[in-house]
Amino acid sequence: MTANAGYFIEDLKPGVAASFGKTVTEADIDMFAKVSGDTNPVHLDQAFAEKTSFKTRIAHGMLSAGFISAVLGTKMPGPGAIYMSQTLRFKAPVKIGDHVEATCTVTEVIPEKRRAVLSTVCKVGDTVVIEGEAMVMVPSRAK
Repeated sequence: MTANAGYFIEDLKPGVAASFGKTVTEADIDMFAKVSGDTNPVHLDQAFAEKTSFKTRIAHGMLSAGFISAVLGTKMPGPGAIYMSQTLRFKAPVKIGDHVEATCTVTEVIPEKRRAVLSTVCKVGDTVVIEGEAMVMVPSRAK
């Protein structure tokens, strides 16, 4: 890893991992609704949410999935990485005040194509809230 440049494809190997964590606030959910246009009342209206199985407002799944993007774009592989694909399985809700920890772990490196495959997991404590797999294009020292 180079200062502010992240990892090059030559640096990656299975098991290399990085994480990003954030506590989800009411303001985060409200701003995500405004930016995304997803105004589902389960995210924005406490009275509505109380009538659902969740019993309270929950964060948009894609808000938490965005924390995976934060890892890939800023930490590992980092700046210059290009997000190519992502699978997501939403396993549990994220509520206001939950601290979400997104971790990306390299599972495969395809050096001739400058690609890396990573397992992607978001957790609140020990509870997996999202799991999936990403593929990214990674910069090379050789360019």
